[in-house]
Amino acid sequence: MNKPMSPDRVTLSVEEARALSLQALQRTGYDDEEARILADHMLDAALCGYEYSGLPKILNVAEHRRLRLPRRLMRAVYETPVSAMFDGGNNVGMVSMYHATQTAIVKAHEHGFAVVGVNNSWVSGRGAYYVEMLANAGLIGLHTVSSTRHVAPPGGAEASFGTNPIACAFPTEGEAFVIDMGTSAFMSTDLLFRQRRGELLPEGVAIDATGQPTRDPASALKGAILPFGGYKGFAMALMMQGFGVLAGSGSDFEKSYGYLVIAIKPDLLMPLADYRHHMSATLAEIKATPRLPGIDEIRLPSERAFAERARQRREGIVIDRHIYEALQNLPQGSLPEKT
Repeated sequence: MNKPMSPDRVTLSVEEARALSLQALQRTGYDDEEARILADHMLDAALCGYEYSGLPKILNVAEHRRLRLPRRLMRAVYETPVSAMFDGGNNVGMVSMYHATQTAIVKAHEHGFAVVGVNNSWVSGRGAYYVEMLANAGLIGLHTVSSTRHVAPPGGAEASFGTNPIACAFPTEGEAFVIDMGTSAFMSTDLLFRQRRGELLPEGVAIDATGQPTRDPASALKGAILPFGGYKGFAMALMMQGFGVLAGSGSDFEKSYGYLVIAIKPDLLMPLADYRHHMSATLAEIKATPRLPGIDEIRLPSERAFAERARQRREGIVIDRHIYEALQNLPQGSLPEKT
């Protein structure tokens, strides 16, 4: 028997969620094309079960301190047949990364390989979204991020690097195999979501401004998030920082944002059909691992998200009522013209 819906939750069809997203983004000041790219990204996050990266992220964008700063057209500052370095022009990352990923797809199909960097951009969303685009185009995709400083190193008293996620995707004979993970013990977007809902953080993921453990999101924002897995997570974060430097994070005026996309055409080494077959067989073999008592299945990365996406397309997306109302009531705004 289904539990009754909480009065603090609202269920929207996909069409209703898309309309609400587009309306809120256009009211923020985005044109129709930018609003479509942003809405598609955040709607997919919501469908995959990442509520904090879904529709609430529109509020994060609308409230971001860089939103009203001068914007420029995204432009390539350096380009070769297999690479491009983009100045994102202080545009929101979900738009600039969408175009960067499209560039990587074209270059990789033409030349077998592509590497694309983006800097001077912010709030890029879920890395899984971009690498799934690459895998659906028959490419192996890698996406790394060095982001705004929210994370302290082990033993550090304040934030000095970002949550620095990494995402990879691989074409198979079915849906893309996608891995997307942050190198921090908690993601900053989820922290902001917990703050909006008045919820506590898990134990052991953040410190306050005095370096003491905290579960209060507001105190964590004044302090720092911690790496996952201690020094191993810290080391992985620094790997992503190194890729961020390659993507031009040092050229960003905050010296932090650097987004890198690497696309590889499998037939550099083998026919795409063979790669799809071998990758699918490898995953099937891992799924068939003998299970411990009480374990129903071996679940691979992205399986839960893809199953959730299929379910919510049928049943609708559930969001917090306060966030629903905040999206409906976003004030009319305008963005600086791109020069």
